[in-house]
Amino acid sequence: MQVEIHGHRGARGLRPENTLPGMAFTLGVGVHAIEFDVALSADRRLVLTHDLTVSPVTSTDTGPAIPGDPAFPYVGKPIRSLSQQQLRTLDVGVRRPKSPSDRFARTQIPVPGTRMPTLGAVLALVDAYGGDGVRLNIELKSDPTRPDLSGDPAELTELVVAELDRHGRLGGAAILSFDWRVLRAAESLIAERYALVEKATLTPAWLGLDHVADFGGDIAAAARSIGATTLSPDRVLVDERLMARAAAAGLPVAVWTVNDPEEAGRMIDLGVAGIVTDYPDRMRELWSSRGLPLPAPAAALRPTPA
Repeated sequence: MQVEIHGHRGARGLRPENTLPGMAFTLGVGVHAIEFDVALSADRRLVLTHDLTVSPVTSTDTGPAIPGDPAFPYVGKPIRSLSQQQLRTLDVGVRRPKSPSDRFARTQIPVPGTRMPTLGAVLALVDAYGGDGVRLNIELKSDPTRPDLSGDPAELTELVVAELDRHGRLGGAAILSFDWRVLRAAESLIAERYALVEKATLTPAWLGLDHVADFGGDIAAAARSIGATTLSPDRVLVDERLMARAAAAGLPVAVWTVNDPEEAGRMIDLGVAGIVTDYPDRMRELWSSRGLPLPAPAAALRPTPA
């Protein structure tokens, strides 16, 4: 039985999310796939960020990019309104929890001074670590209800695919999105396309279709109709009925975000193909206890040619 471990935003529970230190750490733990998020800056650079505005939880201002910059401070500003130079001033290596109950602040080891990376930098890092066998699951951040923050989904998709192609990674990557316009744009460009869904996005605005009226509420059939190759639902949506519908549609299911090994075990028993987790170390222990094949860690940098 092949079930994959997908590191969520790298390994958000263990290292700063969507960062080079986080990606390097996750490669060292050993995963089948690394999931991370990409958005477009004001100067059309592909940067890693989960939020379409600079998050006060994951980002801290350190100073303006240029003296007297009227856009400073940058925290809270739209990503697409800031240049890469401005975004690079942010410290994204220390989590600033909104409340003492922030579970990731308790388990995540900070890496002060970490800067927001580009997609190209992540691809170079994965290559340097010899991560050829690790799939890159790239979530394209686009919100159809906030076009002022998101920009054109087709442009974002084309830029991401072009960057993957430049690094020779088209065959080892997947495009993910809640905004199904991205998946439609990606259909002829890349082989693997994940239809992300959660309760809040089960609307025509996000899907570009009415899955209730047109598909009798069958989200798997709806995903298949727009060319998705994998259905990736929030864990609260996954039950026997959804799994049966996904099987009928011919779609594997990668469930997110599962951090409790007992729950992950139940998901495996339901037949999911992948578990997206903030704690890949916990999942490796579960995989070992069940005798499931484990992905090999990339423990060191690839040797430099003489």
